[in-house]
Amino acid sequence: MSEQRTARPRRGIPMRALAPNAVTALALCAGLTGVRFAIAGQWAQALTAIVLAGVLDGMDGRIARMLNGQSRFGAELDSLSDVIAFGVSPAIVIYLWSLSAVPRLGWFFALGYAVCAALRLARFNAQIDAEDQPHKRAGFLTGVPAPAGAGLLMLPVYIWLWSGELGVLGPLREALRSPWLIAGWTALIAFLMISSVATYGWGSLRPRPSQRMFALLFAALIGAGLLVEPWITLTLCAGLYALLIPFAMRSYARVRRRRTGPGPPEPATRTAGPA
Repeated sequence: MSEQRTARPRRGIPMRALAPNAVTALALCAGLTGVRFAIAGQWAQALTAIVLAGVLDGMDGRIARMLNGQSRFGAELDSLSDVIAFGVSPAIVIYLWSLSAVPRLGWFFALGYAVCAALRLARFNAQIDAEDQPHKRAGFLTGVPAPAGAGLLMLPVYIWLWSGELGVLGPLREALRSPWLIAGWTALIAFLMISSVATYGWGSLRPRPSQRMFALLFAALIGAGLLVEPWITLTLCAGLYALLIPFAMRSYARVRRRRTGPGPPEPATRTAGPA
């Protein structure tokens, strides 16, 4: 009679669960590296590090779903990474680039942006298991997500970089670094992150089959532009995203009206006639 062997449970964490967490940690490191370059006054490298953090942030969730490696730990690490890479790091970069000209007021606006990024991510985590999420059910996001907020915040820096390379704009180029202009822009982006306006998410972007080739061509052109003229391409992407926000709000309002349908008819009112 052969000896019956009992299978021992395999110990340790599978690599498929560690891979997406490693990508998230790389995004965090990239965001913090942007601060290091900003301290040295290397603005192009600082923005490149933050953009790299955004690319890695877009990859970790998809890698987790592809490898079936989702975990609560990964979700919490992702939120922490987003706060640092797209909240704290961009706030310090924009402060060192412009707002430091008015240290007290500038630091106030930089702190406000970082706090709003943290509040937005805290709201997102609190609503993960909530059933009543009308924006999510319709395929939209609530407010501007943190990576997009960081990209919009850096829009004046993009313009400043490519205008310097091309030698255009003249005196207007340095006006882009005005701390008063940047303070207002920072406050606007911070408000959009914590607002309840509907913005486009990947679930709400559904090109028709006839538009598939144009969508692929557009993605290829964006990739080529990032390699050849990154700052002009990022300027166009950030500007296009900002212009799409009112259209997203209108699209969500239309979807909401279609789902709720017409309201109940108002009761008829009787008018008093002569006695």
